[in-house]
Amino acid sequence: MAGERLRCRTCGWVYDVAPIYVCEECLGPLEVVLAELPDPETIRARVSQGPLTLWRYEDLLPVAYDPTADLGAGMTPLVPTRNLGASLGLRRLYVKDDGCNPTWSFKDRVVALGTAAARRFGFTVLACASTGNLANSVAAHAARAGMQAVVFVPRGLERGKQILSAVYGAVIVEVDGTYDDVNRLCAQVADEYAWAFVNVNLRPYYSEGAKTLGFEVAEQLGWTLPDHVIIPLASGNLLLKIEKAFRELVDLGVLPSDPVHVHGAQPEGCAPIVAAFEQGSDVIRPVRPRTVAQSLAIGNPADGRYALEAIRRSGGRAVAVTDDEAVRAVRDLAEKEGIFTETAGGVTLAALRRLTDAGHVQPDDVVVVYLTGMGLKTQEAVAGTLRPAVAVSATLRDFERAVLPALDARGAPAERVPGGV
Repeated sequence: MAGERLRCRTCGWVYDVAPIYVCEECLGPLEVVLAELPDPETIRARVSQGPLTLWRYEDLLPVAYDPTADLGAGMTPLVPTRNLGASLGLRRLYVKDDGCNPTWSFKDRVVALGTAAARRFGFTVLACASTGNLANSVAAHAARAGMQAVVFVPRGLERGKQILSAVYGAVIVEVDGTYDDVNRLCAQVADEYAWAFVNVNLRPYYSEGAKTLGFEVAEQLGWTLPDHVIIPLASGNLLLKIEKAFRELVDLGVLPSDPVHVHGAQPEGCAPIVAAFEQGSDVIRPVRPRTVAQSLAIGNPADGRYALEAIRRSGGRAVAVTDDEAVRAVRDLAEKEGIFTETAGGVTLAALRRLTDAGHVQPDDVVVVYLTGMGLKTQEAVAGTLRPAVAVSATLRDFERAVLPALDARGAPAERVPGGV
């Protein structure tokens, strides 16, 4: 494997590469320490010649490319949002749309690495604890790799996410409880069975896949860094690894040392990291999630403390928004830019509005908002807020009676064809 050692993030103790994730000395999380890396020119050259997937950054990842673990994730669009940006007074606003991945969420990035690591270690069962998106990705990657998938999810998960896991042939274990209950059960199962839990015993390798969202944004901006990024917070790993990716590129000399303000966003109904930030505390106090943004409903975030450190280190902020704000932001993006994001994306967009209104983001700043999944996965959250269809009979008179007033009310008067009847 490309990574030579595992190192405890808390005490620094070093271990040989293995499917382990907790330090025996202090119970801190383990992360991969990469072997000697190429020089900046070599990295840029290899990236430019690499595939249009996350594997173009193989030199910076802890596992080598494995074609049986590759569904083509990565290199998703960085979209300039002129209409939405104008409404917020921002001239250089982008969204990183990871809903374009194979199973329509950023989880395909981390699972690609987790699956490759599972195959290196000889596992035959691929498993996870999930709020939905991860289960979908594990199910798809297991099918591709010829492995059996077993995915553990909390009861009440959105129907679309359950179907997407089932269609790939996964065994779905629906646990009576929250995600945190699911996660505890998976840790127990991982201790008893030789299964590859991507976000438990393979977490050091799996989690590094999130760095590619930082690498891609830097490359797509012409090997420069944005002024601000807004990232959804669930376990905290995504924000932590994107911030780490920026630091690695700077440390390697690939990028100049420009400051990036890394902001985290949570729904008010599950905001333990935001609460700690606002209190000036280092302690993440667990909460019981109550939010429509189920992919962010992790009340006891495993990497919350480290994400909080990354936010503060960058000069960023942690922001909580209401469910109503998140749903409005989902609709706003769809109506202004033609992009349908899931509720987690609504949370980051609503957080951006709060940051802008408070003066933390300036009109000419380069701003990137991360959208981690596509909206068809969370249709239930917006369905009740949408306009119903206008029912008409198949006559021009009925069309004019019912449809034209609706258009006029929206500021879009219909003009007749010159010479028309």
